[in-house]
Amino acid sequence: MDALGGPQCGFWNWNPFSKKPKPSRSQRRPIRSNSGSTAGQGYRFPVKQAVTAASLSLTGDTIAQIRDRWSKSKSSNNHINDLQDVLSRISDHDWLRALRMTSYGFLLYGPGSYAWYQCLEHFFPKPSVQNIMLKVLLNQIILGPCVIAVVFAWNNLWLGKVKELPQKYQRDALPTLLYGFRFWIPVSALNFWVVPLQARVAFMSMGSIFWNFYLSSTMTK
Repeated sequence: MDALGGPQCGFWNWNPFSKKPKPSRSQRRPIRSNSGSTAGQGYRFPVKQAVTAASLSLTGDTIAQIRDRWSKSKSSNNHINDLQDVLSRISDHDWLRALRMTSYGFLLYGPGSYAWYQCLEHFFPKPSVQNIMLKVLLNQIILGPCVIAVVFAWNNLWLGKVKELPQKYQRDALPTLLYGFRFWIPVSALNFWVVPLQARVAFMSMGSIFWNFYLSSTMTK
């Protein structure tokens, strides 16, 4: 009966007549998160994560553009069959497209994914099989659709094609999401299960290079 509100612990471990001890100086110190921000002092933009996401988005888009130029050179008889010649054609590089993907990584994907993984770690801190499966599941049904919706909207907004966004969603969103399931489910499971916490960001960043390459290719269809 004590657990239900006995005289020693009150109602559900709460005693209205007990005095709360004053916190010590060490307890009153602000807690700093992994990003270096101080709890209770407002939001601090995660610059490190944003720069990492931006550089990876740029890398994926660069690989996609080189692949596109290589495919066009092989399909047309313009005698540009050497990869070095393709790489040297800087004038054919779409810098506005590269800026779109880089800004998306810096402003949206980097800070958003950082906040999302912090939230997952807060609610599911134990590395149990159940928590790993829940993290992977939530990644696919929440983060995946959000990323696709945001990157499609960001791209069409830059191109001035907001009116075409519903058609873009209808044509490419579901295939992109299903393709992402095949890639991110095993990558996420391996990341949460095997990779230590301090190396998870780097591991997912390496996977993001391929995914950003695929997204950048999808954007141009």
